[in-house]
Amino acid sequence: MHRRRFLRRVGAAGGVATTTGLAGCSAVGGEPDYDVGMVADGYRPAELTVSVGDTVVWENTSARTHTVTAYEGGIPDAANYFASGGFDDERTARDAWQSDFGGGLQSGDRFTHTFEVPGRYDYVCIPHETGGMYATVFVEE
Repeated sequence: MHRRRFLRRVGAAGGVATTTGLAGCSAVGGEPDYDVGMVADGYRPAELTVSVGDTVVWENTSARTHTVTAYEGGIPDAANYFASGGFDDERTARDAWQSDFGGGLQSGDRFTHTFEVPGRYDYVCIPHETGGMYATVFVEE
């Protein structure tokens, strides 16, 4: 087990976790080492603001399998598409999930993406989309 994950679990169980200023995640003994956590029914935080050139790290902090899948119509025109599993477009990501759970992130798995174009980026967890698991990254100059 990773040290930070162990400390988060022990701290949460003991009620001593502290909230840090980074992306609303909590950790014991320091800053979290991810920007967005995936809980059972959502992304935490659901909105994140970063600067052009920043890399965002998502970590699945739940027992459920999740994805990070950009809505193709929900990202700037000049932006690179992103999805866990490395898919080039939304249709391919959705087809891969439907055929063999492609792009799925298990508990403790991570996905990263570097944002090079300013704008709004909407994304979704494919298996939990109907339950409202979607979020947004705002990228500023």
